Amino acid sequence: MRYATVSTDRGPEPVVILDDRLLSLERLGRDTGRRLPGSLLSLVVDGDDEVRAALATWRPGNDPAGLPPADGAAYTVPFRPPGKIWGIGLNYRDHAHDLDEEVPPAPASFMKPASSVIGPGDVIPLPPVSQRVTAEAELAVVFGRRAREASEHPLDAVFGYTTVLDMTAEDILRVNPRFLTRAKSFDGFFSFGPVVVTADEIDDLNSLTVRLEHNGRPGPADRVANMTYGPAELIAFHARGMTWEPGDLLSTGTPGAVPIRPGDEVVCRIDGIGELRNRVA
Repeated sequence: MRYATVSTDRGPEPVVILDDRLLSLERLGRDTGRRLPGSLLSLVVDGDDEVRAALATWRPGNDPAGLPPADGAAYTVPFRPPGKIWGIGLNYRDHAHDLDEEVPPAPASFMKPASSVIGPGDVIPLPPVSQRVTAEAELAVVFGRRAREASEHPLDAVFGYTTVLDMTAEDILRVNPRFLTRAKSFDGFFSFGPVVVTADEIDDLNSLTVRLEHNGRPGPADRVANMTYGPAELIAFHARGMTWEPGDLLSTGTPGAVPIRPGDEVVCRIDGIGELRNRVA
């Protein structure tokens, strides 16, 4: 299943994407006589069994070709506020070597505040206290179940996956590595969406390629298989003493960063998931 949130005259509305068309959960519920979630966050937290059951009864009598097209829709951030937002540094081996950094002996993680969140099409504001901001493309895990302590199947906690653009005030970080949280936490420094693809849609997570595009030119790219710590290992590592909750996000690291300036456009593309596009203020 592929879910998103679009902006309408009535406010943000969750939709399911069918054959490149948009079916709102409001209409799906009305057509099938079911009470469905009013937000994508509620759907993530409560699960999408009701939506799947509603679709099974809706499809036989309806043609998705009559629905609004997915291309060009007014997408907004899938949901806000997310719960915890965790990021991972230096997780692609080649990226660490490019920076002349050692591959960390354990995942190098950091947190970002909910106030850093923007969505597709929003502008990335550059803070006046930084003269060098970089953007990174990443794959993010969207949690749909609680997870704590050891599990043989960490990915069972995953609702789905989405695209991320993660920003860093690099000059602030270079002053002192202890400034990582501040360098990552400015307003507008975390964009995700527009699509959340459920885990059952991804046949081979390791085969996905994360790509960054900068002003129409190809940027850093790498396969999930080349992460030092894959999504399952990242989930399990952090679950030793910390509880993942539905609605949490885990951004799994970047193949590389590019500096951004006013007027730039950056895009995150991931096979099988889609693209996330933001301009720089």
